[in-house]
Amino acid sequence: MLPLAARVGHRHARRVRHATEEDLDHVETLLVELRKFGQLRERKRGYFSWRSRAFLHFHEDAGDIYVDVKLDREFERMKVSGPDDQAAFLARLRGTLEQSS
Repeated sequence: MLPLAARVGHRHARRVRHATEEDLDHVETLLVELRKFGQLRERKRGYFSWRSRAFLHFHEDAGDIYVDVKLDREFERMKVSGPDDQAAFLARLRGTLEQSS
């Protein structure tokens, strides 16, 4: 996936907004899973840091929920609206955290 900075003109670039509390309610089970990672710190509901740096947060776009996560050097956006999306995201997240342990 391309870093966010490289996706100028992508459909998310114009309409995306930070997730509201109501949006986060739709991914509460994902938030519960994220809270189980000891390396992550939830600074505010839905905003996590890792190694004292911003690491992931959520957006809403056209009814779908996305996570912006810094798995490499740049943030990338991944859809996490449904269980399959969330499972794919968690697998990538686990891989990143395990490699950095």
